[in-house]
Amino acid sequence: MFGLLFFILFPPGVSEFLCTSSDLEMSYTFCDSTAHAFTFHLTPCSVMKEPVWKVALTWIPRSDLHFLKIVFHVWYDGAKALLWKELLCSGADDEYSVCGMLKGETLVATFDIKGSRINFPKGNYSIIVQGFSDDSENNMLICLNFTMIVKQDAF
Repeated sequence: MFGLLFFILFPPGVSEFLCTSSDLEMSYTFCDSTAHAFTFHLTPCSVMKEPVWKVALTWIPRSDLHFLKIVFHVWYDGAKALLWKELLCSGADDEYSVCGMLKGETLVATFDIKGSRINFPKGNYSIIVQGFSDDSENNMLICLNFTMIVKQDAF
């Protein structure tokens, strides 16, 4: 059986709509200046009904992934709410399968985000997710700007 894999090449600044429901709207744009072979899917589209979000990600990186640092910047209604940095790949004893991938290889991953740990108050969230190929955060591989609108309080 043959399978086809489609990539969408998004130019910078073009918004990709993720989902909408009675309690949530999500979309993202690329915030760097290069188009990407990238897809991102999120289910279910709710912050209240399901404790876990399922994520499906497909990406062709623009460089080797021997080192990968992810930085999250989160703003809530215009105020900075969180800065979180995570080293996924260091080049030694890496636990993630993405580590060691070569430029041009296709990354296909599914994972869970456990949203139930966080009660998202009603409001507008801006989430910048950056991936760097160095610890100094000078060589950016990808940058995504997620917009999340929580339409009602969970309490």
